[in-house]
Amino acid sequence: MKKKIFNSIITKTCIVLGFLLAFSTSCKKNFFDKQPLDAISDATFWKTENDAKLALIGCYNTGAGWQDGDFWTPRSLVYLDLMAGDGSEKELIPDHVTDGTLTSSYWVTGGYWSNAYKKIATCNNFLDHAANITMDEAKKAIMVAEVRTLRAYEYFNIALYFGDVPLVQHVLTLADANSVSRASKADVWTFVETELKESAAVLPITRPDAENGRLTAGAALGILGRLQMEEQKWSDAAVTYKTIIDFNCYSIDPKYRELFLGDHEFSKEIIMSSQYLKDTYGQVLLIYLTPEAWGGWHQFSPFNELVKEYECTDGKTIDVSPLYDKNNPYNNRDPRLDATIFIPERTVFRGTTYTTNPTSGNNDKFGKYPVWSGYSILKFMEDDASVSVWSSGTNWIMIRYAEVLLGYLESKLESGAAIDQALLDQTVNKVRGRAAVNMPPVTTTNPDDLRKIVRRERRVEFAFEGLRYYDILRWGIAADVLNYQFTGQKLTNDPANYTSYPVDADGYYIMSQQKRAFIKGKNELWPIPQSERDINKNLTQNTGY
Repeated sequence: MKKKIFNSIITKTCIVLGFLLAFSTSCKKNFFDKQPLDAISDATFWKTENDAKLALIGCYNTGAGWQDGDFWTPRSLVYLDLMAGDGSEKELIPDHVTDGTLTSSYWVTGGYWSNAYKKIATCNNFLDHAANITMDEAKKAIMVAEVRTLRAYEYFNIALYFGDVPLVQHVLTLADANSVSRASKADVWTFVETELKESAAVLPITRPDAENGRLTAGAALGILGRLQMEEQKWSDAAVTYKTIIDFNCYSIDPKYRELFLGDHEFSKEIIMSSQYLKDTYGQVLLIYLTPEAWGGWHQFSPFNELVKEYECTDGKTIDVSPLYDKNNPYNNRDPRLDATIFIPERTVFRGTTYTTNPTSGNNDKFGKYPVWSGYSILKFMEDDASVSVWSSGTNWIMIRYAEVLLGYLESKLESGAAIDQALLDQTVNKVRGRAAVNMPPVTTTNPDDLRKIVRRERRVEFAFEGLRYYDILRWGIAADVLNYQFTGQKLTNDPANYTSYPVDADGYYIMSQQKRAFIKGKNELWPIPQSERDINKNLTQNTGY
């Protein structure tokens, strides 16, 4: 595995940048205006190329260990998919965002806000001081482009989820920070689009091995494509995604499950990822994913509604495929189902069959917790038992080439452009046709049918990668897919005579605690945190909160 250069000094850098940020935003009095003789200050730090490198790594810092509540760390992005109805969490932490109980005091959505602005402040501090650094101007320009892209990514996300937000482009005094007003979502996104376009023009298309983890033009354009699709600028999005395709430096990996494991994290499919280093700067997602039988917490439970989305191996949905057997519903299915979800009495992991039999003594037995669906998340789980569940060094994929291809097809479709078989083969069929998946090619060019296929393909291809909430918001279907009685694993083939647990007409567990109450016209946006409004009276609140 190639060495992750950034992570080798990130801990030191975070300490440095944390001090600089605090120094830059604090109230200053005459005593504190004196230059410290034994510490770093803004006046003494921003001088050399090495200073710039340290500060740059601080901007990349996503937080390790138990860090969450942001748009970078694995658990936070899995949470977004659970909020969007692909599953549940054992303590209902993400569930409360879309179950009708969300308030402005909820710490989860408040965390996404506060952590986004912490990173924005760090980026602003870099950009405010970059001109003072003596170094090669071309190298500096690339660093500045990286930081502008990192900041733009934060602004894209907080405007997506919160709507109008303060648009802060420089380090603020305490008084200014406590009186800033919200800018319109449209203004924020105009700013983001400009930042990403200008940065992409400066960033390199590829990086040498020693710079693995640093942003490229493809990463900036990948974020831009998401923004343009959200704004329904379909022709613009198509151009953006085609630009990435024409770089000719990315490809669909032949493997699927392995793509998300540590030994595969430098695949040519990966465009942007959060970087981690085992033990030194690790992430803890695995302890949440791992079933209790393997020593984990089994914290997340996928819903059967996601499972049903996986087609049969003939490329047809389960409601029309002759290969679908309602008594053996997991047979003859898209291979990505078995690569994504622990299925009871079927999945074999590290030589042991995953079981939830309620009469067994297994730790994952069905009914142990009322919010368990019976399923668990297999995607991202390391086959190597020596990989630490407490401090994994596996990077987390943020953007990959499959998203570019599916985004390009969707953008062409929604723009009204003609769709032919050649375009399908260049996009969705490359994703479905990877060697490990090998699903039949899509051949329909009917816009309504193709739209359904593309949306379903995004859901199964990117399950638990953090894109589902973004998708259902921009498609305007959040209330439709969330206000639903969710179900879990299949418990019986004789539902009429089964009495042990509540089941639907097909024998799937009815999760009585899992019927969301998403409020249309309100919950599409998260509330501005009340803690922020208590300090800053200029911050208005979103409708309904």
